[in-house]
Amino acid sequence: MFGLVGKNIDYSFSRTYFKNKFKVEALRDASYVNFDIATISAFENSVKLTPHLKGLNVTIPYKETIIPYLDALSPDAQRIGAVNTIKIDKSGKYIGHNTDFYGFKKVLQPYLQTAHSKALIFGTGGASKAVAFALEELGISYQLVSRLASNSATLTYKTLSEEDIKSHLILINCTPLGTHPNTDVCPDIPYNSITKTHVLFDLIYNPEKTKFLALGEKQNATIINGLKMLEYQAEKAWEIWNT
Repeated sequence: MFGLVGKNIDYSFSRTYFKNKFKVEALRDASYVNFDIATISAFENSVKLTPHLKGLNVTIPYKETIIPYLDALSPDAQRIGAVNTIKIDKSGKYIGHNTDFYGFKKVLQPYLQTAHSKALIFGTGGASKAVAFALEELGISYQLVSRLASNSATLTYKTLSEEDIKSHLILINCTPLGTHPNTDVCPDIPYNSITKTHVLFDLIYNPEKTKFLALGEKQNATIINGLKMLEYQAEKAWEIWNT
């Protein structure tokens, strides 16, 4: 058995993806379920008691808070500080991995040009940590943007200027703003400063084109949604579970 740990995850990409994968590949002895838990403590006293578990995905809001419940972390997950994939090994140990950074990096790389040397990351949660790690691997500098000033964020939406947008040609939405059904919201940034040289990447995949991406498209920017990233990270998770 495999599954997804998260909160309010009826919309889950992972469950549909893996159920289709199992059907196409005729894997009749595999199943995938949602573990929709109200608090992370339920991971210990509910999810872990499920028989035949071999692997798990982890989504909002538990990518960081799940770490204390694991036995070990891969080097990548350790450096990122967030987990979206868990392998249960033969001894029953829960090993945390991160495949988000792999999926993001693989999707973004073909769009990069010499001018794309600086990025703004909207949001400071577990997904943004994976994105930041991928950007570091690509040699791209970045700044985090959040609602409130904090140690991890150097910019806030209130202080974000048109010049900040013009000087950072990669804009990445790692917040849930714009996710179905609340599709009429987006990060509060000066969209008029976006140019055709910009790349806008939204980790959201439902809807296919968020308001964030639509406003970027109006400025003739390149836009990318989160679907391919999810597919790549899911296949990397499958590889981890089966090695």
